[in-house]
Amino acid sequence: MTRQEQDQDPTGAVGGLAAGDPSVRLRAALAVGTTPDPRLVDALVERCAVEPEFHVRDMLTWALTRHPAELTVPRLLGELRSARAQARGQALHTLSKIGDRRAWPAITRELLTDADDEVARSAWRTAVLLAPEEEQPRLAEVLSTQLGRGRRETRLSLSRALVALGEVIEPVLRAAMADPDPGVRTHAGATERLLRDPEAGFEFAIEEAKRVVALGAGGQEG
Repeated sequence: MTRQEQDQDPTGAVGGLAAGDPSVRLRAALAVGTTPDPRLVDALVERCAVEPEFHVRDMLTWALTRHPAELTVPRLLGELRSARAQARGQALHTLSKIGDRRAWPAITRELLTDADDEVARSAWRTAVLLAPEEEQPRLAEVLSTQLGRGRRETRLSLSRALVALGEVIEPVLRAAMADPDPGVRTHAGATERLLRDPEAGFEFAIEEAKRVVALGAGGQEG
């Protein structure tokens, strides 16, 4: 290792983050988070984009939250433009953990409607956490365009994000419950049920919404 490389990676953490053994990578991320080093922020962010193990990615995110937001947030915002879906999704997840509202303008419609479900779900969660109150109605409108999307986990994530916005979502849910697509109507109805009764399970809310949609279609769910 050259002197320059030693200066940039004094503890060998960068090498540990790229090790073949996930337990080594986990320990390296833990070490960086335990003893934050601004010189390693880029390495942490870069590793987030390619790390295959969920528990290691979670530790990388934790390590980033241990560094000053002034260093991490600009670097993470740059990742939101990456062509790699994991880079976008993990950057969004980490921004949600940091909670710096200055990141809000970077949560674009493109991210909220990203073709990758994991990226979109991360964008929904992050947007709800960071959106200023005056932006919440517009956010609800964008999120409502995703009703009916994907499988159960994706739909549940969207419902939770919408419900977290509170009563501001009621107009967009009413509009969605008149949508020609029965899948959209069902998802909107289930979300409205969860808004009224947060203790109701998602499956129960979905089944109730399906019955309402079927009755509204003259007994045909379509």
